[in-house]
Amino acid sequence: MTTLQRFGYFGVGLFFGIIILIFFLGGKRASCDYGPNARVLAEIESKTRLYSENSEKFMQEHKIDTAEISGILNAGKVNFDRSDVHATPCNQYYISGSAKDTIVELDIQNCDTIATIRSIRFK
Repeated sequence: MTTLQRFGYFGVGLFFGIIILIFFLGGKRASCDYGPNARVLAEIESKTRLYSENSEKFMQEHKIDTAEISGILNAGKVNFDRSDVHATPCNQYYISGSAKDTIVELDIQNCDTIATIRSIRFK
C-alpha cells in the first residue's frame, strides 16, 4: 500500500467521522467545559439560585439586575486562591466579572441543589 493510498483512506475515514459528529452533535448544545473555571461556572449556573438579604440590598442600591449576575456567572472568573473548594457541607467560591463597566465580585455558597449568592461587592 503506497503512502498516497494511506492518505486517501485516512481522508475518507476523517470525512465520514466528521459527518457522523455533525449528525449526532448538530442540534445539541454540546460544550467542552474541561477547565476548572468553566466547570464551576457551569455547575453554579445549572442550580437554583438564591440571593441573601445583603446581595439583594446591594443589587437594589446599585441597580444591578439578575441578568447581569447571570452574565457574570456565564463569563466570569473564579478566584480559586480565595475560594474554599473543600468546605463542608457547601463549597464557597469568589467569582468576579464585569457589570455596569465595573468589576463585581460575587461570594457564592455552592450546595448540592442550591447556589446562594451571599454577598456582592465592587472590586
